[in-house]
Amino acid sequence: MLQQQQLRQLLPEGKGDTGTALALLGGSVAALGLWKWLGRKRIQRKMEEARRTREEGMKKMAKAVQQFREQVPSVQRDAILSLPLLELSGRLQEGSLSPRTVLYTYLEKALEVTQQTNCLRHFIPECEEQLQEIERRMEKGLLYGIPVSIKDHIGHKGHLATCGLMQCLDTVMEEDSVLVKVLKKQGAIPFAMTNVPQSLFSYECSNPIFGQTLNPLDPQRSPGGSSGGEGALIAGGGSILGMGSDVGGSIRLPSSFCGLCGLKPTAERLSLSGVTGPVNGIVAVPCSLGPMARDVDSLALCMKALLCQEMFQLDPSVPPIPFNEEVYSSSAPLRVGYYDTDGYFPLPPCMRRAVKETRSALQAAGHQLVPFSPPRIPYVINELFMKTFFADGGRAFLDVFTGNIVDPGLKAQVNACKMPRLVKKLLALLLKPLFPRLADHLSSMAGMRSVQEMWDHQHQIQVYRSQFISQWQQLQLDVVLCPVLGPAFTMGYPRKLLGAISSTMLYNVLNFPAGVVPVSTVTEADEEELKLYKGCCDDPWDRTLKQAVSGAVGMPVAVQCVALPWQEELCLRFMKEVETLSHGGRRVA
Repeated sequence: MLQQQQLRQLLPEGKGDTGTALALLGGSVAALGLWKWLGRKRIQRKMEEARRTREEGMKKMAKAVQQFREQVPSVQRDAILSLPLLELSGRLQEGSLSPRTVLYTYLEKALEVTQQTNCLRHFIPECEEQLQEIERRMEKGLLYGIPVSIKDHIGHKGHLATCGLMQCLDTVMEEDSVLVKVLKKQGAIPFAMTNVPQSLFSYECSNPIFGQTLNPLDPQRSPGGSSGGEGALIAGGGSILGMGSDVGGSIRLPSSFCGLCGLKPTAERLSLSGVTGPVNGIVAVPCSLGPMARDVDSLALCMKALLCQEMFQLDPSVPPIPFNEEVYSSSAPLRVGYYDTDGYFPLPPCMRRAVKETRSALQAAGHQLVPFSPPRIPYVINELFMKTFFADGGRAFLDVFTGNIVDPGLKAQVNACKMPRLVKKLLALLLKPLFPRLADHLSSMAGMRSVQEMWDHQHQIQVYRSQFISQWQQLQLDVVLCPVLGPAFTMGYPRKLLGAISSTMLYNVLNFPAGVVPVSTVTEADEEELKLYKGCCDDPWDRTLKQAVSGAVGMPVAVQCVALPWQEELCLRFMKEVETLSHGGRRVA
């Protein structure tokens, strides 16, 4: 009775009976349900439209390829696809191969690769206009006639930059990103945009719009991420040069998983203008754009082409430092620091073996090898890296999931972000005695409580960088050799092991140039040794890592090469040395 009286007081006079109130309440609930249903239908239509647009684009490209094959039936497709980038570039420059022949050859191969791996988000039909444009030019750029693939969120005029998110399906880029403009100026032909994980914050490669990308070397395994579409396309032979991005390993992990070379430059070395992201304004750990390819010389040619006056004029915030060919071509012995574990997440035996064998080969070639131990990796991962991206407790991250449609690869992260700060802290406290790494990881996602705390956090990153550089300089190092996560995980495991990417995260926090070079493959002996793997804590993460990489005989095994900021040429030179030695060659006298 009391509740009915209160309800009558809230309603207009003469309409205060309970039946009317319940009817209003029921109507409101029904209206809310209808509104949500209509919202889900709208999102579903947008997703279906995006998929339909992709399919239409692929059909258009397939038709164009077929027409070309009918006009020029004598093209030696396999011979063209087998050419390394430097040789292909030389043939294009001298005119013994035409840009048209090369473009349609790679378009045809890319169609085949994406049918096997689902690596493409969209073909770029304007590639035919760019082809006509470079054929009219008198001056040939350094990448004249080279087909180039680009990651989903690197802006291209007239196309979406989705980041795998529904909320980005309405936003068409009004102009090319600076990177694409410079590629075109140098004669390159951007021809495809590649798939990414939803939100980019994952090293799987799956999103609810365009689906799961597979590793072309083993379809049961992940290609890595977030530049996983690039990794799959290049490894499958459908692209000779690709552009990715890296904020935690997103160039280096796909390169490791797919057996490619990839470079993460110092963040500001290449322009980020026109590149989108799910959450903007995170500057403490910056994003880097960089190339991915089959060999190191391809990466060097790409960087040489991009570091030109056009880049510096279009984006004056990029330091005007042209590519230093003298440093890249040097054969002087190097002083190399090395480690095969960071002490936080010991990698599988094959990845540590790769570092040891590369160290021995470098030493035999005349380089000086010095043990190096990166300081305080647990602190870097949790206090510096994770707190940067979850400074608000994950609220901005949650906001990007329109309609609450979340890819399975991100559900664990999303659920953790949904927990109230107090729950995260209490759960971390309870987990600490049993699973200390998981507890610290969860605690770092609780976020910061004040602007002062954020300022202190950014200062801590600066202090750590200074301390790391000081340790580097005390040892008089030129470069560092270290492991990278691999081999390729079985599908579904990256989502369970975010903390496993400590080997790459470190150099995003430091903002050092770092590259990956494949040097070996997993052997039967590695598999046997994996059976004895215990990790460092014998916790669920260690056991899950063992499961993730088992059965990978024959998959690529890579190492990571690192230099100080702004020394991309030295990093590439070191990568080239490692690549040459892994093939049985010698560069140093």
